[in-house]
Amino acid sequence: MDCLFCKIANGTIPGEIVFQDDDVIAFRDIGPHAPQHCLIIPRKHISTINDFDDPVLFGKLGMAARTLAKQLGVDESGYRLVMNCNEDGGQSVFHVHMHFLAGRPLAWPPG
Repeated sequence: MDCLFCKIANGTIPGEIVFQDDDVIAFRDIGPHAPQHCLIIPRKHISTINDFDDPVLFGKLGMAARTLAKQLGVDESGYRLVMNCNEDGGQSVFHVHMHFLAGRPLAWPPG
């Protein structure tokens, strides 16, 4: 498989890992849109949210975000979680990922 995020998850290519466990890994986005911009992914390759069939693993992404927020010291000030699905939804890498954005006030609507 030639998936960029799978390669980061398995250590084939480097990534700045900020959280990991047996099922989930989080790393810094290479093109950040906030002072704290990380991507949280399942280690298992799942192309889009539409392909997700494991509610427990889906929940682990959210729990990882909560842990990451506390670790980065933004759990009280606030953070945003974003998941894009398919091209019109803004997905550019087809491995499910949750954007974790924090460290500055975030406007709404996002765009």
